[in-house]
Amino acid sequence: MKSIRIGDNEAGQRLDKLLEKYLNLAGKGFIYKMIRKKNITLNGKKCTGAERLAAGDEVKLFLSDETIGKFSQVKVQKGKQTRLDVIYEDEHILLINKPAGMLSQKAEAEDESLVEHVTGYLLETGALKPEDLRTFRPSVCNRLDRNTSGLIVAGKSLAGLRVMAKVFKDRSLHKFYYCVVRGGLRERQTIRGFLLKDEKTNQVTVYDRQVEGSLPIITSYEPVSQAGGYTLLKVELITGRTHQIRAHLACAGHPLVGDVKYGDEQVNREAKKRFGIRRQMLHSCRIEFPELEKPLEYLSGKSFQAPLPEEFGRVCPEWGKL
Repeated sequence: MKSIRIGDNEAGQRLDKLLEKYLNLAGKGFIYKMIRKKNITLNGKKCTGAERLAAGDEVKLFLSDETIGKFSQVKVQKGKQTRLDVIYEDEHILLINKPAGMLSQKAEAEDESLVEHVTGYLLETGALKPEDLRTFRPSVCNRLDRNTSGLIVAGKSLAGLRVMAKVFKDRSLHKFYYCVVRGGLRERQTIRGFLLKDEKTNQVTVYDRQVEGSLPIITSYEPVSQAGGYTLLKVELITGRTHQIRAHLACAGHPLVGDVKYGDEQVNREAKKRFGIRRQMLHSCRIEFPELEKPLEYLSGKSFQAPLPEEFGRVCPEWGKL
């Protein structure tokens, strides 16, 4: 027999969802059969699986250790040891300055992403125990392209994941980026368009009018500094679509330096030759939290910033100090 005491990271979800995580190698049919036969109970009573769990609830599995061992397996992917650049941490969230070249989340089963590094970090620091991973998995709340650097929010607790997911979805959290473009831009602009994504190629096209399947986009940018024929822009994402900054600025005639998908080949060759730039010059530099629900209300109105990576300083030493 196994007893599971529900904590904050398990509370709020349906019982059957928790059991699917705990007995992760068992099928749903087996789980519901055990519920019907009263081999699984909630607070000592018969259950259906649809119950919402609360902190302090007790789930009992009247199954042999052999059966539980057969159907319950914790998998922790062992990856390369990468030191995370943690900008902020509390009991609910982590703010991480993701390096360029790292995936935010897995694209394929064998991939190693920021999620695996976060899990390893939390296990190493003792914030999570291997047993906790049976019913809860930390994750990231926003994503950046592999070759975009900067701030990513990760949830250490279920409450952290829920609150952050809500503000990213309703766009009440403000996100700012730095990027480098060729040429001299001097005026602040807010540009609008419609973005259509090709799921097969993972590439987007920006139109100045609505086309079937497209979504409206708004991008605001402000020139910060100019140096050597390049401009550093500070960009605010009013909407947040796939490749929005890269594609929208390219469509407006200001492709990002180093962007092989939407950029200018000649500009990229020049930047590679002069500065050794081998990736798109895009960095998520700042986030500003809106009013947040409990238990993250203490972060309401706060902002956090990640310094620019060294590639920006190659173009202009002053940019490397931002």
